[in-house]
Amino acid sequence: MAKSATLAELAELVGGKVIGDPGVVLTGVAPLDLAGSGQISFLTNPKYRSKLADCGAGAIIVHPGLEHELDRPLLLVKNPYLAFAKVLSWFVGDVEAGYGVSPQAHVDPQARVADDVAISPGCVIGAGATIGRGSRLHPNVVIYPEAVIGEDCLLHANVTVREGCLLGNRVILQPGAVIGSDGFGYAPDGEVYFKIPQVGRVILEDDVEIGACACVDRGTLGDTRIGRGCKIDNQVHIAHNVEVGEHSVLTAQVGVAGSARIGRHAIFGGQSAVAGHVRVGDNVTVAGRGGVTRNVEDNQNLAGLPMQPHREWLKSSMCLPHLPEMRRELQRLKQQLAELQGKLDKEQG
Repeated sequence: MAKSATLAELAELVGGKVIGDPGVVLTGVAPLDLAGSGQISFLTNPKYRSKLADCGAGAIIVHPGLEHELDRPLLLVKNPYLAFAKVLSWFVGDVEAGYGVSPQAHVDPQARVADDVAISPGCVIGAGATIGRGSRLHPNVVIYPEAVIGEDCLLHANVTVREGCLLGNRVILQPGAVIGSDGFGYAPDGEVYFKIPQVGRVILEDDVEIGACACVDRGTLGDTRIGRGCKIDNQVHIAHNVEVGEHSVLTAQVGVAGSARIGRHAIFGGQSAVAGHVRVGDNVTVAGRGGVTRNVEDNQNLAGLPMQPHREWLKSSMCLPHLPEMRRELQRLKQQLAELQGKLDKEQG
């Protein structure tokens, strides 16, 4: 059933202030250029401010600084982007998987499954596994023996959680994510390699989200740990015995090599990488395709390979297109200098 709410109710939801008619009824969220009279829109980026004039939304979420510039109902909040996310979440609601255990799922008799869970067709729950209250497993999820899934978790289709791994509460795993695959460990034996058993675990703390087709390897002996509130994008690879601090963000195709340590609230741009056994401090941002090959202290914005402060990298990048011209100019100056030196040598001789 479609939802609806008054502007006053949405203001209460996000802790905002209403300007105009609080009784405006809204049935959804839409962008500035597509919103109709029954929808609420939002302005989060100043470069889209010009679209406000032609916007047909019934109400708009804006920063208080725009209170006197618009002649329609407004929802004033200091963080419009966060308010937009909360309002959209309310309208969309949860992705339901039904309730109860499907007859087409296989649940081992020794598994511990709470009463109010949803286990979809094709799921396999191993012996000794635990599925916490309110958790939902979409089709073909595989939970190996002794794995623990906390409360109110959401595991989308084709997720795999290997033996002994531990998920906290409200963890979200997008389709195809693999938690607890073997770490890449081999001991050389002449020309061949002997596989090192990977007997540790993966621990995902509360409110972690793992993207589609991402992979978090289990520890060789100890644990791979992803801290509370971390958000990990699609196709990210986290190797064995890595630790990622709370509320860090790793975007698409990031790679973190074995035993690396990443601090709290770190941000890694797409296709960036961290070498093995490296330590990255708190509040560090690494731009896309950056490579961390040495320890990094707290509170830095870095880019490039070799890694350097982001501002310096920007300056260097601006020079790159001019390198051929600069090389030609340098050769010309070297030739002139050689000619002048030759003349000077003749005069002195």
